[in-house]
Formats: sequence, structure tokens, C-alpha cells
Amino acid sequence: MKLLARALRLCEFGRQASSRRLVAGQGCVGPRRGCCAPIQVVGPRADLPPSGACITGRIMRPDDANVAGNVHGGTILKMIEEAGAIISTRHCNSQNGERCVAALARVERTDFLSPMCIGEVAHVSAEITYTSKHSVEVQVNVMSENILTGAKKLTNKATLWYVPLSLKNVDKVLEVPPVVYSRQEQEEEGRKRYEAQKLERMETKWRNGDIVQPVLNPEPNTVSYSQSSLIHLVGPSDCTLHGFVHGGVTMKLMDEVAGIVAARHCKTNIVTASVDAINFHDKIRKGCVITISGRMTFTSNKSMEIEVLVDADPVVDSSQKRYRAASAFFTYVSLSQEGRSLPVPQLVPETEDEKKRFEEGKGRYLQMKAKRQGHTEPQP
Repeated sequence: MKLLARALRLCEFGRQASSRRLVAGQGCVGPRRGCCAPIQVVGPRADLPPSGACITGRIMRPDDANVAGNVHGGTILKMIEEAGAIISTRHCNSQNGERCVAALARVERTDFLSPMCIGEVAHVSAEITYTSKHSVEVQVNVMSENILTGAKKLTNKATLWYVPLSLKNVDKVLEVPPVVYSRQEQEEEGRKRYEAQKLERMETKWRNGDIVQPVLNPEPNTVSYSQSSLIHLVGPSDCTLHGFVHGGVTMKLMDEVAGIVAARHCKTNIVTASVDAINFHDKIRKGCVITISGRMTFTSNKSMEIEVLVDADPVVDSSQKRYRAASAFFTYVSLSQEGRSLPVPQLVPETEDEKKRFEEGKGRYLQMKAKRQGHTEPQP
């Protein structure tokens, strides 16, 4: 109890420090002040399809957080995926027919709007917002609750896409039961989101053929200096009952590697600010050896973009070759002991490929910055 009370006091101190950095109606803990759209906590939307909802929750423990008491982004991503998997699998089995399990195919960009601390309770709510013939779109909100004061705050909003896989043959994708929309516009908007993510998934898969190679005696602030890899043997505890890895397990490992890269680069306390779209290109089966590799691609004054690649090697099956299973870009910020954002050492790209990735990262950063500023500008 003493540990819990101390953690909550530290959390409250962090909240006060965060509140001093925020401007009313301007947002959160992103790379710079006013980077996010105004946060509004609302109840379930009445115009969403009546497909039910899934609500989960648990208290944050010390092993969920870093040394500063901030909950790992990967821990939150895993909880988000678990809620999405429950509601999408439930929906896909809502009609008579071949039974299936919903597998994660993609996670849209996710911003970490506010830090979550040890001792707080995470409340995760998920609901279905669109279905195509073979996929389900799920929107997830995460709230943090200080159980001493009762204060609640929105920490994450995420959109995930799932596909139903047959229990008899996990390589077979089944049809999704349709949902009834209260408005025609809602279905049309969902179809546009579906087509956009489908196109981006194809483009991402084709450009993810490269491999992170180690370099001996790299110079500080270079890509090679901070790049990191983690090798993991996929065991039963990582998998569904049907023998392939939970999407949340993969995302947690990806966030762990990205955090190591960020910490090596700036050598301070770091937290996840956002995750660009995570694409799951292929299933990872039990018994595979996966290599999660991370490298710095871009730095602004106060943020770092890290590309994370997941490669799977089916060592128990000599007929299959190593393949790219997932990829994503993570954005991290550096924090002082008081929770204030710190300047980030500027990345020094050396090779032509590194310079190209730096410019591509700069383009993504400027595009997202312009989008945020458009959301925060007052309407005439």
C-alpha cells in the first residue's frame, strides 16, 4: 500500500507538471506545445452502429512502467488491441456459420494524449464503426483514473482493422457480418477510410524490403549509434489458442525496441508521443524467431521518429523463408525529471539512404504539424 500511495503521489506531481505546460483547449504531451486538437471526453456516440461495446480495465503496476513511473506505450497498445480483438471476434461470430477469430491487420495513427502512471486504473472501451466484406474497423478510447481523487482523463484514441480467420484454416479469410448504419453518410465515410488504409497498406508492404545492419564503432548521434534489435522466440504465451501471435504482443515488443533507440540517442527519460500506422503484413506463428529492429529516421527540436521493422524466421519449417511481418513509425519525446520536454540531439544522417529517410521523416513531421495546427486554429 505504501508503494501504491507513493506512486499515486508521484503521478499527481506529474499531472501538475503537465498542466503547467498545457494551454486550455490546446492538447497534450506531443512534441511541442499545442500540438494536439482540443480534448473532449464524450460518451458513446449515438450515431454508431448498434454492435455493442467492449469495456476492459485494470490497475497499472510497477512492471507496466519505466523508471520514472510513466506507463510504457507498448503496455497501452497491448490493452487497446485486446479490447479490439474481443469485440471484433464477438461480432464476426454473431451469426450462424463457420467460426473464426479476428486477427489484427492494421492500427491507424495513435496519439498519446496524456501520460498514465503507476497506480492509476486504465479503462479501455471499444466499439465497431465500420465493416467491409472481409474486415472490421474498431475505435478504441483509453481513460486513466486516479482512484484516490476520482479524476479521469482521456489518454488514447485509436482505430484498428481486423480480419476474420477461420478456426479450421487460419489462412482462410471469412466474410464479416454486416452492420446496420443509422445514417447513409456514416457508411460512406467508413468506406473512404477503408479504401485509404487498404492503399497505404499495399504501398508500405512494397517499400519495406530493407534490413537494419549493425555497424562497428559508430559515432554518437548517428543512425548506427542508437539502432537496436531484439530477438524473440515466439512461445505459447505469446499466441492465441490458434497458434499465431497476438497483435498486442508484437506492438509491445516494437514499442520496447523503439524506446531503447530513443533512450540511446538522447540519454534521458523518454515517453511515446505517437505511433504512426502499424501495418501487419503477415501472421507470425508459434515457434518462429522474430527480429524486431529499430532505427532513428528523423529528429525535430523536441521529437524523434523511429522506424521499427519486424521480421519472422520460421526456423521449424525449412520450406518457408524469412519474411517481413510488421512495420511502423514511433515518435518519442525527451523529458526532464520534472516532466518537462527537453531538446533532442539532432540526428546526423551519413549514407544516402539515411538522408533519404530523414527527408521522408521530415515530410511526415511537417504534414502532421500542419494538420494539428489546422485543428487548433479558431474558426472564423
